[in-house]
Amino acid sequence: MTNEDTGPAALREIYLRYLECLNRQAWSELGEFVRDDAVHNGRAFGLKGYCEMLIKDYEDIPDLYFSASLVVCEPPMIAARLEFTCSPRGVFLGLPVNGRTISFAEHVTYEFEGSKIVKVWSILDKSAVELQIAG
Repeated sequence: MTNEDTGPAALREIYLRYLECLNRQAWSELGEFVRDDAVHNGRAFGLKGYCEMLIKDYEDIPDLYFSASLVVCEPPMIAARLEFTCSPRGVFLGLPVNGRTISFAEHVTYEFEGSKIVKVWSILDKSAVELQIAG
């Protein structure tokens, strides 16, 4: 599937299925959505490294759930605001969360090649977490 074949509605549907894959922790299916040479925040993780990163995220945050509150699609790009309410174990983003329930957002942009993610740029809202654990 080329970028020309993947219009906004189709690409959005692929992205939502990708989030469902993450929420089900269906790691054997991740290759349907992420290319073998994927890059995350400028680091060449590849599919294997990307999968390892996600598995570690779930080990550190067992109740992690990806919820898209905003998805903007202009092929081959998707920008999303993901919202989380979860209870990270121990230190999270360098902060002593230690199992407390927190809410924060991730702002993420994806570049697709056909139906697969090839590049990801991600920023977590650390200041939201700081405010919650301070008060």
